[in-house]
Amino acid sequence: MFFRKKDRLKKQFDAKLMETTESCKDRWTKQKSLVEKSVEPSEEVICQLKMAEAKYLFLLKEVRARMTVK
Repeated sequence: MFFRKKDRLKKQFDAKLMETTESCKDRWTKQKSLVEKSVEPSEEVICQLKMAEAKYLFLLKEVRARMTVK
């Protein structure tokens, strides 16, 4: 009885985590494309690219950790 609620919540949070990870990946690829197309990218754009990459990689590690622990 109590474990069903816990399992349901875990599935909801896993789905939200996957959704967030996908959106971060999209942001990262857009930033990467912008920097690649730029002749002289500004420092701010490069910093945004690095932040987007760091966020995506962090979330990817979290997804892997949550998927291995069932």
